Amino acid sequence: MAETKRDYYEVLGVSKSADDAELKKAYRALAKKYHPDMNPGDKEAEKKFKEASEAYAILSDPEKRKQYDQFGHAAFEGGGGGAGFGGFDFSSADFSDIFGDIFGDFFGGGRSRRASNGPMKGANIRTSVRITFEEAVFGVDKEIELTLKDECSKCHGTGAKSGTTPETCPKCGGKGQVVFTSQSFFGTVRNVQTCPDCQGTGKIVKEKCPDCGGNGYIASRKKIQVSIPAGIDNGQSVRIREKGEPGVNGGPRGDLLVEVIVSRHPIFQREDYNIYSTVPVSYAIAALGGEIVVDTVDGKVIYEVKAGTQTDTRVRLKGKGVPTLRNKDVRGDHYVNLVVQTPEKLSQEAKELLRRFDELTGDSLHAAEHVENGTADSKDKKKKFWKT
Repeated sequence: MAETKRDYYEVLGVSKSADDAELKKAYRALAKKYHPDMNPGDKEAEKKFKEASEAYAILSDPEKRKQYDQFGHAAFEGGGGGAGFGGFDFSSADFSDIFGDIFGDFFGGGRSRRASNGPMKGANIRTSVRITFEEAVFGVDKEIELTLKDECSKCHGTGAKSGTTPETCPKCGGKGQVVFTSQSFFGTVRNVQTCPDCQGTGKIVKEKCPDCGGNGYIASRKKIQVSIPAGIDNGQSVRIREKGEPGVNGGPRGDLLVEVIVSRHPIFQREDYNIYSTVPVSYAIAALGGEIVVDTVDGKVIYEVKAGTQTDTRVRLKGKGVPTLRNKDVRGDHYVNLVVQTPEKLSQEAKELLRRFDELTGDSLHAAEHVENGTADSKDKKKKFWKT
């Protein structure tokens, strides 16, 4: 039994009053989603792509759309449509502009990476530099060494031997592009690509410059000064204008992008523009209050701990964090977690004093013995407690 075709308007998801722009927009979305090259091996996607292509081929043709609106699918029975999607004739529909918009060079839809062989900016170069936590906070100047290309002084960037000049590329006629057409199941597609012989320059060097080998550039190691701003974070980059690859056909150089890698700090952690650290506090200071020394990126500071401070108390040192990239005078805060330390080794005298202290502050050492239960003595009570 033959498969029942869906309504073409339903396939594209448009109303019967849709204009050409709406039809093209709807088909473009479906083609991009279901194209076989984007869904290799997916038979269902291929089927939906052909279904959408058939619908667009009919509805984008004014005469065929008129016939379809009047007679439906019956208008095309016996003319290829009855053979299923795979047998439909797409030759009358122009898909090249749509696939050029969607897939660019991948499908060769009439667009290329360069509109002409005019001046083009050179490619960017990426490198990295490692700095310390403190250098990231306050900024630093670093010197990096890398290989850069410069215009050959012998041929002045043409790549041609002295006394000769580059010739017009015979393959592309100096346009830097080649055009060819190909056939696919959705019709004739016009392809525009960068010329493989001249790499888009439109020129061919017959006799190469002996100094640069026809490249037009000489590579050498150079030292570059990089000014890293205060407040930069790990993974962010500094851009140095026109320190990248040389441009093409007189275009400007690309840029140098220096990724900053910040080394971990043994004490400080950073989150946005705030700094976090943990500081141990003795039991005596936590109980009685007193001054402690806190390490910050600005050096050591004295902080007054309040009496009765509990472990994991967080305090804020305002303005002791990381400067913002926009204004180094505006800084985040430094948050300090206070952790009360328990002494591990005590002298006999210290132990006796601690026991006396405990007696005066609640006698916690004997709390279990003070639990009363009418009919059970303290030992039985403890045993019962342990078992539960």
